[in-house]
Amino acid sequence: MATLTLYIQYIVNGLTLGAIYSLIALGYTMVYGILKFINFAHGDILMVGAFIGLIVYEALLGTSTSPVWMMAAFFIAMIVSMVLSALLGMFIERVAYKPLRNANRLAPLLSAIGVSFILSNGAAWIFGTQSRRFPYPFDNTPITFGGISITPHQILMLVVSVVMMVLLAFFVNKTRMGKAMRATSLDQPTSALMGINVNRVISLTFAIGSALAAVGGILAAFDFRVYPSMGTMTGLKAFVAAVIGGIGSIPGAMIGGILLGILEAVGAPLLHIPNGLKDTVAFAVLIIVLLLRPEGILGKNEREKV
Repeated sequence: MATLTLYIQYIVNGLTLGAIYSLIALGYTMVYGILKFINFAHGDILMVGAFIGLIVYEALLGTSTSPVWMMAAFFIAMIVSMVLSALLGMFIERVAYKPLRNANRLAPLLSAIGVSFILSNGAAWIFGTQSRRFPYPFDNTPITFGGISITPHQILMLVVSVVMMVLLAFFVNKTRMGKAMRATSLDQPTSALMGINVNRVISLTFAIGSALAAVGGILAAFDFRVYPSMGTMTGLKAFVAAVIGGIGSIPGAMIGGILLGILEAVGAPLLHIPNGLKDTVAFAVLIIVLLLRPEGILGKNEREKV
């Protein structure tokens, strides 16, 4: 019974971690679904969003210790971070990716790597290389049910992630702009002929993905702190989640993130992998998926004519 309780605890921890991966993976999969390239600067936008959230939160909080104001300041900081990160994503798309849409596929990929270095090194120059703690806006004392512990932070991660994913699903499936995004992902030239502003759709895609990354960065910062290279590994594992779910599929990114979080939380102790090496689980899963089902869980096996 003790062992069962322990593994249920691992699954709970994996769900909360996977919710973060899902939020970040959505940005990768949305961009790939429309432009068919991987935005490797996405993890660094996560980092910028975490820094913005921390700075705004500390500025709003001041010396106040009011629990109500602490929570209000946190959500205000999150909204500001989402807006500014969305604008950053749109700016990067306009400057670094849009001029390369008709270039060789390698060109935007290299441009994305360049943007990644600019963001991470710029953050190190501005904020320094020391990690900074993101203070909890609430008492984070664990709540225990039948031997299973969950912290208010984990509850916040799950609730915010689920709300964001539900809102995104509603937007993509029920709104006019969401339908335009789906049409653009299927066929850009035909969508343009049908009156869809493809440039606006692409900019909106980067904005939404960047805003979600900012939320993921802020939620992850409670556990991992805020520092210039925080988006590198987290971003890579979110990319793995997108590939597992089926790159280009929004439901696939959600499923892939949750699955990866659970596999990482359960796999490391089950295989007796040291805590410092637990990241190997994600990449081992990636290799297995690429060997057995390269298109991912919900991805489509598409043939390309050369």
